[in-house]
Amino acid sequence: MNGCVVPLRVMRSLIFASALSAAVLLAVPAAAQPRTADPAKRGFKVADFPRVTKLADNIYGFEGLHPSGMPTVSLFVIGNDGVLIADGQSNPANTQQLLDAIAKVTPKPVKWYIVASDHGDHTGGNSVLPKDITYIVTPASKAALERMKNAVVPPAAMSGDRQSINVGGIEVQAIFAGRAHTGGDLLVYLPKQKILFMSEAYLNRVFPAMRSAYPSEWLAVLDKALAMDVDLYVPGHGFIENAKAAREELVEYQKAMRYVIDEVKRLHKQGLSADDAAKQANWGPYKDWYLVESQAPIAIRKIYEEIEGKLK
Repeated sequence: MNGCVVPLRVMRSLIFASALSAAVLLAVPAAAQPRTADPAKRGFKVADFPRVTKLADNIYGFEGLHPSGMPTVSLFVIGNDGVLIADGQSNPANTQQLLDAIAKVTPKPVKWYIVASDHGDHTGGNSVLPKDITYIVTPASKAALERMKNAVVPPAAMSGDRQSINVGGIEVQAIFAGRAHTGGDLLVYLPKQKILFMSEAYLNRVFPAMRSAYPSEWLAVLDKALAMDVDLYVPGHGFIENAKAAREELVEYQKAMRYVIDEVKRLHKQGLSADDAAKQANWGPYKDWYLVESQAPIAIRKIYEEIEGKLK
């Protein structure tokens, strides 16, 4: 989700890099909390982040803050042999906060890292990870990192669409279910615990962000995720919810994706340019979702590319 415009309300209220507090272990948020990706509307302050949520025994979600103000979510799994991380944070300081949070829970070394999203807001801090860490990454994401300035590039990519990692007694599966938010999205599945970390394939109450997306294929990935044996879906942005709310929000996100794609198709059929379509678009129930101002025009351009057969 690089390149988004920071909302003015966030610039006024969130001083990102220097004001974050130490991680605090929390229960999974209650369903009664407002359904929004905006921390302020949920009653949170900058000092409340980062937050660590225990999802199951030895499995945790980490909510840092994206430069736009919404949470960026990482997952970490503590096994007998060490720790696995799925997705980092946007810069070295924030990824170090993730490592510090892990160290407060366990002294075990961090040994594995799954590149579920190759975007800079998830990989920008990877330089502080242990130098001997084992990366799990798709060929497409490895290629994307090679094109990025100052990115840490894994030495090798997955050879298939699924890789299983034994984190010392806990099975973790990295699954390429298709192109979604990026060309190389990985879903991170814990089959015994029935937890699915979806990274940027699931943006909880965030307007569908499509800078490098494959819109129709993304919908198919969401179908696959909803058909899996999962009790708890964990997003890559927005807040971690309890199991019931998380599934409801994933279904709502899928509805939002369909709505946005259908609305853009309607505007394209009228012969409007992408710029004119942005002025006339009706986003209906999603008009107030987080980052709509910055992400809606990008989504229009990307869906136009798909309609016109111009997607890379």
